[in-house]
Amino acid sequence: MGRIGGVLRSPELTMLLVAVATAALLANFGAAESGSEATRRRQVQAYATMMYMGTPRDYEFYVATRVLIRSLANLKVDADLIVIASKDVPLRWVHALVEDGAKVKRVDNLHNPYKNQKNFDLRFKLSLNKLYAWSLVEYERVVMLDADNLFLQRTDELFQCGQFCAVFINPCIFHTGLFVLQPSMKVFNDMAHQLKMGRENPDGADQGFICGYFPDLLDGPMFHPPPNGSRLAGHFRLPLGYQMDASYYYLKLRWNIPCGPNSVITFPSAPWLKPWYWWSWPVLPLGILWHQQRLHTVGYGAEVLSAVIQSVFYLIMIGMTRLARPNFSKLCYQRSADKNTTLVQASLKGVALSSILASYIIPFFLVPHTIHPIAGWSLYLLGAFAFSSIAINAFMLPASSVMVPWAGILGVLLVMACPWYTDGVVRALAVFGYAFCCAPVMWSALTRVLASLQVSLEREAFLPRLGEPSPAPGFNKLY
Repeated sequence: MGRIGGVLRSPELTMLLVAVATAALLANFGAAESGSEATRRRQVQAYATMMYMGTPRDYEFYVATRVLIRSLANLKVDADLIVIASKDVPLRWVHALVEDGAKVKRVDNLHNPYKNQKNFDLRFKLSLNKLYAWSLVEYERVVMLDADNLFLQRTDELFQCGQFCAVFINPCIFHTGLFVLQPSMKVFNDMAHQLKMGRENPDGADQGFICGYFPDLLDGPMFHPPPNGSRLAGHFRLPLGYQMDASYYYLKLRWNIPCGPNSVITFPSAPWLKPWYWWSWPVLPLGILWHQQRLHTVGYGAEVLSAVIQSVFYLIMIGMTRLARPNFSKLCYQRSADKNTTLVQASLKGVALSSILASYIIPFFLVPHTIHPIAGWSLYLLGAFAFSSIAINAFMLPASSVMVPWAGILGVLLVMACPWYTDGVVRALAVFGYAFCCAPVMWSALTRVLASLQVSLEREAFLPRLGEPSPAPGFNKLY
């Protein structure tokens, strides 16, 4: 082996260096090709949802949208994640969505010409913004979603569907909570034109408009993804497994949908029973699945501080009302009975019963709406106990009777949350049987509360009578 200029010369070494360099170049080229291919796939298909402002539930839907985006990201879907957000969505929300992995497209709200028609629901006054999905022309296929969808597994095969595909969760009307579309400015402009022309729309929302725009979908073929990965052309009905109405689950307490994969759950029920509200579980068993996804995605940091402050406040309230009990009421024996006394007694009874009722209503509205159900119900029960303690100590009522509704609420929650029911009918009968058994106990508790009030009022005055002299020394006071 010789040297020339201090460099080793050897045919074998030269060949080795050439081979290493070639392998490195091929590896880099392959990685670039792979990255380019992955980028290309992300650029031609997308999951999209929308967000707009102007309803009492804007924050709840913001949280739901974040959970949806994070859930899709955790499933490692092979697509971009798009949020079509109106320009009045707060910038801090937009930044949070971007941090979650979404691309946010800011849009002007589409004018809703149906907002003044009879029976129009103001919740949907801006839902026609969903039509902007057809303007995402940088993508070949888009799966448009509502925020209340709960994904159980990846559904990337939907991008193989045709120009428009949707699920019929109603036998005759497809649901616009999830549908596949091929973006097209021609279609979008035509939809916008028909909006201006006031095309007939039975509900004034996106559901009625899109169903009217694709009236023949019911006669379309069922979608089955081609095994070679190619995209189909035309309009298709999607199997029910891509939009499983939560109502189907509650009858059997299990899924019984043989057609298509059981991939996505939707919650098209009453607006105040959406899965992100803490009171939705255990009233609706599937609500806990949504909260499990939230727990593993965006968490509950936004609600924790409020819950801690409320808990401390309730504990202080319980302690203070107990310590102040001797000073709440100064009762003395009845001195006379006249019409004014009767009126005062009736009024005080009404105030006492109203305060007990308020003890179970006020805490419900103070709990953060989107907190975890277990934390929400715990905070509600603590608040109900704290407010009830005010009524108990102010009106000298028997605590055991006043707290019977509290125990009844806890009991019905346990009955509903029991995991061993064979089906939904048995669960409903169990709840009905529990309520039937509790009714006599509740009536007995109410009777004891009224009797206790009557005894206290006959000793009279929660408040001294103005303009009357103090009782004679011979009257016995309780304190």
